[in-house]
Amino acid sequence: MDHAQLSPGLLLFVALAPLAGAILAGFFGKTLGRTTSHRITILGVALSFLASAYVFKQVAFAGASFNGTIYEWMKVGGITMEVGFQVDSLTAMMMCVVTFVSLMVHIYTIGYMEEDDGYQRFFAYISLFTFSMLMLVMSNNLLQLFFGWEAVGLVSYLLIGFWYKKETAIFANLKAFLVNRVGDFGFILGIGLLVYATGSLNYSEIFAQKDKLATLIFPGTEWMLLTVACLCLFVGAMGKSAQFPLHVWLPDSMEGPTPISALIHAATMVTAGIFMVSRMSPLFELSDTALSFMMIIGAITALFMGFLGVIQNDIKRVVAYSTLSQLGYMTVALGASAYPVAVFHLMTHAFFKALLFLGAGSVIIGMHHNQDMRYMGGLRKYMPITWITSLVGSLALIGVPFLSGFYSKDSIIEAVHLSTLPGSGFASFAVTASVFVTALYSFRMYFLVFHGEERYHLAPHDDHHHNDHGHGHAAKPHESPWVVTLPLVLLAIPSVLIGFMTISGMLYSDFFKGVISIDAARHPALATLAEEFHGPVAMALHSVTTLPFWLTLAGVGVAYWFYMLQPSIPKAIYNNFRWLHTLLDNKYYLDAFNEKVLAAGARGIGRAFWKGGDAALIDGVLVNGSARTVGLFSLLVQQAQNGRLYRYAWVMSLAVLVLLTWQLWPYL
Repeated sequence: MDHAQLSPGLLLFVALAPLAGAILAGFFGKTLGRTTSHRITILGVALSFLASAYVFKQVAFAGASFNGTIYEWMKVGGITMEVGFQVDSLTAMMMCVVTFVSLMVHIYTIGYMEEDDGYQRFFAYISLFTFSMLMLVMSNNLLQLFFGWEAVGLVSYLLIGFWYKKETAIFANLKAFLVNRVGDFGFILGIGLLVYATGSLNYSEIFAQKDKLATLIFPGTEWMLLTVACLCLFVGAMGKSAQFPLHVWLPDSMEGPTPISALIHAATMVTAGIFMVSRMSPLFELSDTALSFMMIIGAITALFMGFLGVIQNDIKRVVAYSTLSQLGYMTVALGASAYPVAVFHLMTHAFFKALLFLGAGSVIIGMHHNQDMRYMGGLRKYMPITWITSLVGSLALIGVPFLSGFYSKDSIIEAVHLSTLPGSGFASFAVTASVFVTALYSFRMYFLVFHGEERYHLAPHDDHHHNDHGHGHAAKPHESPWVVTLPLVLLAIPSVLIGFMTISGMLYSDFFKGVISIDAARHPALATLAEEFHGPVAMALHSVTTLPFWLTLAGVGVAYWFYMLQPSIPKAIYNNFRWLHTLLDNKYYLDAFNEKVLAAGARGIGRAFWKGGDAALIDGVLVNGSARTVGLFSLLVQQAQNGRLYRYAWVMSLAVLVLLTWQLWPYL
């Protein structure tokens, strides 16, 4: 059967429609006005979503695909640098998720940012972010992938520091930028190694040489070159997808407006690393060392970042740490060679995490921009739509059977349990224990915000720590406008249904055939899962007999007991285990280590280069030294060329005497 070829013009339209909106709103926003600016950007993203949905339909049901060059930039030493698209089932799914979540965020922003002076600028940024992410997921070569990779990093820097008069926002965006540079340094080294070994930037050409790559040794060592390249690529993913210890930027990025928290942390930037590793699965499958490393790093992130979510009081930071934990789950699935399961969780997580972030933003609006959960409570009667949609998002996050998060999270736990790679035992424990932790912090947040006694009148009037817009805190809560609640409802629907509807097709059919490579003989986890799968209903019913289900129930029960029935218990735990709370509150002292050791060391090295290299060598010797040399030489010349005739006659006589002596010396 011949596969249909997708139109390159259509694919260009998908990517460029958000870019057009970003350019118009960015350069002409003041002239166009607020309403026209948001209409243009929303139209661009909406058209991009509709075109992406059509592309997905063609790919999933007609077997269509595209892999080709759109524009050739240049050739250097036989390496072609180009703009090209590779659209298959993985890309088409990512395109739909990115554009749909982005569209919801665009609509939501109308209500959330209505009072902000940077309204048009914000819409320009989020449209530019969408374009950057589309270029990343649609690329067919490492150069374009790296362009999209850096572009989402740059725009996230602009978005996190959007309120550039807040010192905390400036610190947060600089921190995100610097930490991502660490990861991106590893990423570009990995790309360089692959180009060195294959002579190509194109995915297909690199994958065609994978058997040769598997035999190469890294020069000067006994390491496999492919293992080094995969580890370097994964370091890039650790930065972008916020894996331990490069996760430190993500919680601080909450300093940006809530819509970008949803956009960056739900479906786009933080999932770029997961997408990249899945795309590179033909290479990662050949390195068990890289897979084990990914699994262990993901397990540490899933469990230990979840612990941090338990003690947070800022509603957005709870959701941020939950994102870190879920990204750990995805990374563990990658390490277990269950790439389709990781991508499946990426998709389901995108909907319910965007819902939770936007729900948190709606609460912040209703609470007049107070973000501290200690001053909330009883909001369900004031904000019924936000309440019910946030409950749906929380249930999906903790993996309640039949909801979307259940199917993807349980599949990860099972896949890791079936893995035989080194580190799989620890990873299996970590992702299972994380089920309880996730349920605990999720429903701690839910109960503190929507149930119990109303505490909003207790908020100190002068507390501006989390007050983005400077509103008073004691005003009565209210439901958000429809432009905020409509995206919540539209995101709640896939949060309930998408897992049930797609698990069979995405995990246990040929959906990713020829796109994601798995060596079933060496890594049989997914193949074993397929044998045990008997449909989404049977999977959900069977889950009530498994440990994760009861851990979920226990987490919700403990949260209800601690925060609704006996709030004295958490206080007693705090009083008796202050050292533990201090450890968690200081985020395992990783920020302190980075600032006092790494940053101080970097400052010391920089100061040494400045004093010794710049000031002493460059300025002192090369620049000022050369000036002094020229000055000395000029002084000597000045003494010789002073315009006095008797001096010239004296020098000429001396020169004649020296010349005669030199000529007559042999005869003397």
